[in-house]
Amino acid sequence: MNILVTYFSQTGNTKKIAEAIYENLPKEKTLKPVDEVKELDDYEIIFIGFPVHSHSVPYKIESLLNRIPKGKQIALFSTHGSLTGCRLSREALEHAVATAAKAKVLGTFCCRGKVSHAGMEALGRSPEHQAWIEMAASAQMHPNQADLQEAGHFARWVLTLSTHHKR
Repeated sequence: MNILVTYFSQTGNTKKIAEAIYENLPKEKTLKPVDEVKELDDYEIIFIGFPVHSHSVPYKIESLLNRIPKGKQIALFSTHGSLTGCRLSREALEHAVATAAKAKVLGTFCCRGKVSHAGMEALGRSPEHQAWIEMAASAQMHPNQADLQEAGHFARWVLTLSTHHKR
């Protein structure tokens, strides 16, 4: 089974999760930043990771999701500064799933990730972001070892859902 793990990462959070997923997959796998992904047809499963930007999906990932061939098996993962499970962290994954409507989404995973100092400063200037700033401050130790282990569990779980794996 040929598997691609691709990601967009600015602070290294999403890259760490991508590497944890990659390490938990069988052979015949590729790990690439999204900018290096050209062909998608050769892969049976594609794991796609991104940081949440303004409650949504970064443009580079949205462009990739729009290129996914019909019926392709994918799994989505994201990192964010919000509290896990809150609306802010769910909205981006929901948007990604909707964007990839042609694909077969096998699962989604998200975990917290530290927010850059510059990002905290920029958003801190806006009163409407004050609650988010407080949430993001508590994410500074993420992704941690437990997050990386959960990402590995996610990778193995997705494989059990794959139609190719069941053959």
